[in-house]
Amino acid sequence: MPVCRRTVLRSALGLSVIPLAGFTTDLRRSPVHADPFTLGVASGEPTPDGVVLWTRLAPRPLTADGSGGMPSRSVDVEWELASDERFARVEQRGVVAATPQWGHSVHIETTGLRAGAEYFYRFRAQGFLSPVGRTRTAPQPDSLAPMTMCFASCSNYEQGWFTAYRRLAEEDSDLVLHLGDYLYETVAGGAFRAHAGSEAASLATYRQRYAQYKTDPDLQAAHAAAPWLVVFDDHELDDNWAGSVPEQPQPDFRTRRAAALRAYYENMPLRSTALPRGTDMTLFRRVGWGALATFHMLDTRGYRTDQVCGDAYRSDCPERADPAGSLLGPHQKQWLLNGFRQSQARWDLIGQQVFFSQIDLTPGAARGFNPDAWDGYAADRDQVTAGLLNSAVRNAVVLTGDVHSHWAAEVHERPGDVSSRRAATELVTTSISSGGDGSDGRADIDAILPENPHIRYFSNRRGYVRTRITADALRADFREVPFVTRPGAPVHTGATFVVPDRVPRLL
Repeated sequence: MPVCRRTVLRSALGLSVIPLAGFTTDLRRSPVHADPFTLGVASGEPTPDGVVLWTRLAPRPLTADGSGGMPSRSVDVEWELASDERFARVEQRGVVAATPQWGHSVHIETTGLRAGAEYFYRFRAQGFLSPVGRTRTAPQPDSLAPMTMCFASCSNYEQGWFTAYRRLAEEDSDLVLHLGDYLYETVAGGAFRAHAGSEAASLATYRQRYAQYKTDPDLQAAHAAAPWLVVFDDHELDDNWAGSVPEQPQPDFRTRRAAALRAYYENMPLRSTALPRGTDMTLFRRVGWGALATFHMLDTRGYRTDQVCGDAYRSDCPERADPAGSLLGPHQKQWLLNGFRQSQARWDLIGQQVFFSQIDLTPGAARGFNPDAWDGYAADRDQVTAGLLNSAVRNAVVLTGDVHSHWAAEVHERPGDVSSRRAATELVTTSISSGGDGSDGRADIDAILPENPHIRYFSNRRGYVRTRITADALRADFREVPFVTRPGAPVHTGATFVVPDRVPRLL
């Protein structure tokens, strides 16, 4: 049966009418008296034989205590996985307990599935049926079958509608990457729609904030349309945090960090390998997509040393090149370099948060950089670039979020020297809504582009990046919406680049 994406998207809004046959919960024994599936469903972490299925029960999602209106006891949740969207061919089902200790979230790690196959899934609890999600497994390890992958970042609920998520849901993606700033921890103050509650700083307030974001129907549609790979950036915890150091002094940052990581796990389709333990959470990992691609997903927040130059934007200081400074931390960096040496994929894609390429942000003879990005950790970047050039990596593409604008760049062996060898290309996605509507151009960026000839594209609109990856080339379409301050925007392609096999150039 061909996929009916309209049905899947309608299901993501809870409008599908699907028979309940196969589920066994007694409708009469229900301590939950309203629909607990207000936060939708999601999937992620695909392998050739499995995928993670996620939901979280919250009949009253915005309660101040973060409970979502759930009782302080475990609730059984049934799940089904089928090869058709009407669940006539159910292939797996089971029951799992959603516990209050983990915010009544559910993470089902399925196994025994067919490689490269499409599936549909749903949940049932206390007599209520969830929306339907669509997912797929990764292909066989030797497969070079093409894939469509979209990636996004930075969705600020207060600064605009999530229409770009809706357009992303319509792209027929095999996989979606989210590269950070899934939410913003800040206090209420939006012009269009306001954050609920106070600034997120405790487990209860982070849970409440995730619940508010996940009630958005466009975000729910994007989750229900394809499996996701996720990594956090700073706003999932605190603006510009670095390892154990907050942006501003705080009385108990360790407790806040532990709460933020716990809430992040509860609300994302992650495997138990990412289960946080206090202030520690192992989020860096590799995910293979046949022989076509390997995704190296990085954590550029949890292990970094504090930003240099006083973390001042457009600054320059000798400490930027200090080898003692690290964005990745020694263990993660060695893990990444080992992955490069052992690569057998046609494409190595590095999913991470902050700008990798050097960008001189000050026009004229003076120089100025962003110390919160890789420009503040130049020694780490040099080692990663050298690792790419002196390894088995055939095609390297850095995928980046954070900066609320689209960019495309070529990464050279010596940053700023376009006569040196090219090591990779970098694709930077703009924000989903952060920054509002944006604009057609920015005079400050136009002024610095001549001094950064490795930068090939810039756009100040909102959106995401769609890629089509084959054995012979990677095509990147910079998808843009003209406005987010009102709903319903169309999407168009602002620019398209092609990276040919074995040629790290943007054509």
